[in-house]
Amino acid sequence: MTRIKSFARRFTHGDSGTATVEFVIVFPFFLGVLLSAFELSLITMRETMLERALDLTVREIRLETGSAPQHDEIKARVCSRAPVIPDCETNLRLEMLVIDPRAWNDPEDEFDCTDQSEDVQPVRNFVNGMENELMLLRACAKFEPVFPGAGLGKTLSKDAAGMAALVAKAAFVQEPN
Repeated sequence: MTRIKSFARRFTHGDSGTATVEFVIVFPFFLGVLLSAFELSLITMRETMLERALDLTVREIRLETGSAPQHDEIKARVCSRAPVIPDCETNLRLEMLVIDPRAWNDPEDEFDCTDQSEDVQPVRNFVNGMENELMLLRACAKFEPVFPGAGLGKTLSKDAAGMAALVAKAAFVQEPN
């Protein structure tokens, strides 16, 4: 019985291994923060590049008075300006809507992106519009999180294929010829 008491006394008063215990408790938290920070930086970079690529493309369309580029041409322009979006030509989906500013109706909030777990779907809605019409161009790019099972990558809403979405919007007026 005294052996047990002396062992318990040595065990409770010993301080060897305290740094290891603290490390084991704190390390997973810091690792999660580190992985989330890395994931967030990639998402922010991709989101910024998609927004900029869409803005530059819309600006180019506005300056080309009277031209009406088609879906594939606009998609190619956006993808050429956003090299950080993985497999852009496949994972980017565009939608162009005519908006009437005098009889305003909010466009649908839900925007369907590509879903690689489903069959390929055609272009959702892409209307070039007439002269002086307000156009809304929406782009949705899918990407696979770097750390899908940890930190921020785990909390992102993903489709059945494990891809998350970035959505950008831009508006412009279709200029007359």
